[in-house]
Formats: sequence, C-alpha cells, structure tokens
Amino acid sequence: MADRLATIFVWSAALLVTSVFLWLLGGIVWSGAGQLSWSFLIDSPRNAGRAGGIGPILISTGLLLLVCLGVSLPIGLGTAILLAEFTSSTNRFGRLVRWSLDVLAGVPSILFGLFGNAFFCIFLGLGFSILSGGLTLACMVLPILIRSTEASFRSVPDEYRLGAAALGLSRTTTLLRLLLPTAIPGLIVGLVLGTGRAVAETAALIFTSGYVDRQPTSLLDSGRSLSVHVYDLSMNVAGGDANASATALVLILLLLLINGTASWVMGRWLRKRLITI
Repeated sequence: MADRLATIFVWSAALLVTSVFLWLLGGIVWSGAGQLSWSFLIDSPRNAGRAGGIGPILISTGLLLLVCLGVSLPIGLGTAILLAEFTSSTNRFGRLVRWSLDVLAGVPSILFGLFGNAFFCIFLGLGFSILSGGLTLACMVLPILIRSTEASFRSVPDEYRLGAAALGLSRTTTLLRLLLPTAIPGLIVGLVLGTGRAVAETAALIFTSGYVDRQPTSLLDSGRSLSVHVYDLSMNVAGGDANASATALVLILLLLLINGTASWVMGRWLRKRLITI
C-alpha cells in the first residue's frame, strides 16, 4: 500500500507540473500564435511595439546572453575547480565561499539590478548598455553554475584521482583529461539553468540594459531583452497584448530550443564516450 501511495503521489505531482505548463503554454499560443511570422522576427517595433516585430530585441537578447556566458563560464568553471579539487569541505575559506554562493543564489533579481546599476552603470561608467546588463546577468548566473559544476566534480569517484596519481599523471593532466570530461554533464546542467534564468530575467535588466528597442550597434548601446519587451507591452502599452503574447511565445520557444540542444549535445557526447570506453 505504501508503494502504491508513493507511486500515485509521484505521478500526480508530475502530471500537475506538466498540466500547469501546458495550460500556460496553451494560453500564450492561443493569444500570440496568430502574430508569429517571419516579418515579426526580423522587423523593428513600431508604434511603441503595437506593430512591427522583434528583430532588434532578438539581437539584444543574444548579445546579452553572449556577454553573460562569456564572463560567467570561465569564472564559474575555475571557481568550481578550486572548490572541488583544491579546497577541502572543512576548509574555512571554502565554506565561506560556498555559503556566500548559496546566499547569492537566493537574492532577488531586483537587488542584482540595483547593484548592476550602481556598480556597472554608474561607478564603472558603462551606462545603460548591453555590457552592463550582461555583466549583471553573469553575477546572477555564477552561483548556480559554480555550485552545480562543483557538485559534478565531487561526484567523480576518488578512484579516478588515485589511479591517475598511481600512473604518475600530473594534477593538470588529471583535471583536463579525466575529471573535466566526467564532470561535463553537471556543467551543462548549470549552463542550462543559468541560461534559462538569464533569458527570462526582467527586473535586473530594466536597471542595467534599459528599455531602448532600436538596433544595437555595439555592446555599449542600450538594448531591450525579450522579457523586458513582454513586460513593457503588457504593463505600459495599451493595445500591446497581442504582440506581448507573441513575444512570450518566442521566449518560451527559445528556452525550449536551448534546453533541447543542450540535452541533445550532452546525450551525443555521453554516447561517444561510452563507445570509446
């Protein structure tokens, strides 16, 4: 009886989550699918976003993601390696860093936006720009990326390290040739979670990258992300609900594309490793 009740509970929870997602997706598809077209994806917004498309906004979103991942990936990977391979679980410095990351992971995004505005926009003089927004997103993504990658490194059995030491391999060779490939799935999970949060972020970008919906010419130009565009059309523009729903649908499709691509790449890479082994 206990096994049956547990099975029913697990399946009910999964069906509930799936049903909520399908309900939300169905509402957005119903409201915004009619607006989707090739011209909607490449044209510039007109009439405060009521007409036209989201071409410059897609470009701004892509640039924000490039800055975010370009900064957070090397820093996150390096910090995760330091915590997992060069710092013990009882080390005071390591415990302080892990505690700080756990606190940062729970900080509301609006606080990251205020920090990014004060530090990147004002103190560093970058102003409202894609660079300021991307750096702020990197600060938000780093806690998730570091902790998931560190957990992946720690999940590698110690026998791998002992075997490499017995063969006389250097620590760098062991890290690059043995531990890093084994920890790739955790790194990809962190990237997917961080990218999802970055793409869907609104509050932090309002204070850093700004509202401008024109085509950006450099990273120092202000740019509007997809999530900010949805917020602006829904809250500030009368008659913009249709284009807001279409933009939200594009945002969801973009997230599904990122997650699906990451899963496909990880699955193919794991299959190749199994064949090689």
